[in-house]
Formats: sequence, C-alpha cells, structure tokens
Amino acid sequence: MKTAPIPTILPGVSYLAHARKTFDIEIAALKAVRSQLDQSFDHAVGRIADALRRRNKIVVVGIGKSGSIARKVAATLTSTGSTSVVLNSVDALHGDVGLVTDGDVILALSYSGESEELLNLLPALKRFDVTIIALTGNLKSSLARHSDLVLNVRVPREACPFNLAPTSSTTAMLVMGDALAMAVLQARGFKQSDFARLHPAGAIGRAMLLRVGDIMRSGDRNPVAPQHLQIRDALLVMTRARSGCLSVVDGRGRLVGVFTDGDFRRRMAQDNSLLSRSLKEVMNPNPICIREDALAAEALKVFNARNIDDLIVVNRKKEPVGLVDSQDLPKLKIM
Repeated sequence: MKTAPIPTILPGVSYLAHARKTFDIEIAALKAVRSQLDQSFDHAVGRIADALRRRNKIVVVGIGKSGSIARKVAATLTSTGSTSVVLNSVDALHGDVGLVTDGDVILALSYSGESEELLNLLPALKRFDVTIIALTGNLKSSLARHSDLVLNVRVPREACPFNLAPTSSTTAMLVMGDALAMAVLQARGFKQSDFARLHPAGAIGRAMLLRVGDIMRSGDRNPVAPQHLQIRDALLVMTRARSGCLSVVDGRGRLVGVFTDGDFRRRMAQDNSLLSRSLKEVMNPNPICIREDALAAEALKVFNARNIDDLIVVNRKKEPVGLVDSQDLPKLKIM
C-alpha cells in the first residue's frame, strides 16, 4: 500500500503565520459581536425560557454553513435541558413543518438574511403562533424585517483572504448560540445534577448520579474492628478484607478512628511492642469520612483535596458501613 507523499512547505511561506492571522481575525470578530449585544438578547432569553416553561420547544433553522451551525446550537440547547429540534429549510415545505406547534420559538440563522430557502419558509412558519428570533449580520435584511427579535452577529470581515468563505461569521453565530444556551440555562435554574441526568453515559453523569453507597466496598470488603482489639488481630481483619485501612469503632459501633497499613509501617520501626498494643493507642482519632448518601462526585473532591487512598463511608449514626478505595475509581469511570 502506497503512502501519500508529505507535502512540501514552500520556501518563505509561513503557514503558522496564516493560522495566527485567522485566530486574530476571528477573535476580533467575536469582540465586535460582543459589543453589539443589547436588550434584544435579554428579550430572546425571556421568550425562550417562557416557551420552555409551557413545554414548547426551540426550532432551529438554517441553510448551508448556517445549517451546520444550527445543528450544533440545537444540540447544545438540548444537552442543557432546553428542548430543541432542527428543521431543514427545504424539507419543511414538503411536510416537515408539521413539527412546529403554536408557542414554539424559531431560531432562524442566516448571515445575509436573504437566503432564498429560508425566506420561502417564513410564510409557512408565520401561520403558527410562534416567536421568530433571527441571528443575522444584516439588520435590514428580509429575515430581520420579518422576525420578532434580531440578534446582531455582524462581523468586520471573514477570515477567508477573499472575504468570501463563511468563517468569522459562522464562529459568531456559534458563540451567540452558546451564549443563548448558557443564559437560558441560568434563567431556567438548570443545575449540574440536571446536566448529569441528561448525560448518564458520560463520566460527569456517573459522578453526579451515583451515590457513595453505590460505589463503596461493603460487607466482607469493609474492615471494621473495636478499639480494644490488638494490632496483630487488626492486621488479620485488614488482610481478610484485602484493604489498606480499617475503621475503628467504639462500643456502640460508631466510628472513632482509622488505622492504615501506612500507620503500621511507620510505627513498627519505632515500637517493638506495636503488635500487642490496642487500636485505641495507635489509631488516628480524626478519620476522614463521608456519608453513604453523598454524591460520588463529592467523594472525588475529598480524594483530590486530602490526598488519601481510602475513604470511610458512614451512615447517619456515624457507623462505618463501607469504604471507597481510590483504586476502584478508574474502573467505575467517574474520574
């Protein structure tokens, strides 16, 4: 199988310089669009939030490159709890407009505001009781004139050296869509736990939906011993549980300390009688623990903040009911 030859870089040509210039042009474009934001944005967020409260949806429509951005905007909205669908401008006139219902919000994307396919669709959309919000770079365009609200995404120029290929303009539309999604998220009181509920297969979802009780070691894998037990016997308890630590409890079964294999190694070199001592004499009386009903994400924060290998899990009575081993976290895919 032949391999493609490596392209030759022309002498005196810096592609890196071209890349940086593209970044500079698009960054300048975003700054320009940011400065153009006005009360129309607030009104747009309000209309969208109201529609979603009524259990309506957002219908995003665009053509060409704007259509590609429309799909990304709709996906971002939906993933953050704002029900959104994409309507193909051409197919809409052949039956797909049936997905629109009274009360919906239409996000119409067209930089020129004169896309023929989109303008042909407007009369059909206006037969419904909907709010049309235009994202366009031409405030005097046909789309702008026939919309209820207009969000100005006009950019000084495209990154294309001929000022033709949609580059800065599509970036501006994308960022405006992101801004809408994040603002609507705030307006609706969307929480991190809600995000996790919509992403159950991802690491964020697992960390936010799983409780500590779902991931802890329990039963025979949770070593617990009374504080009067001698160290030699405590080591056997830890070994049977294949654990590097042990929860120490008082006479009522409440957590009063922790003893780890690290504690044993450090003390063994200094205390020849260590094996005959009781756990109460050598345990750490300030164990780090977490409630079994806490989120797995909270356990992650404890591991990251305290640099520990094991985390004791307790119930409401402060009885040790389980243990979270840091070695289990990668297997659970919540890191």
